[in-house]
Amino acid sequence: MPIYEYGCLDCGREFEKLVRSDTVLECPECRSRQLERRLSVFATATSSSDAAAAAAGPCGSCGHPGGPGSCALH
Repeated sequence: MPIYEYGCLDCGREFEKLVRSDTVLECPECRSRQLERRLSVFATATSSSDAAAAAAGPCGSCGHPGGPGSCALH
């Protein structure tokens, strides 16, 4: 049962919803069914040194978007 993020096209509220097969999707604020599913960003727990390395880029060092092994340095 995934949790999805939605934005209401009528009132603009953003919310998360645990979606099951029988879930009726509607805005918790205005009850509108005019919703747009948003891209979710997942969170992870890191130490402060891990956070600094992650800020350098996706692979944690040079920032090459292909990740480790994709650039000439790795």
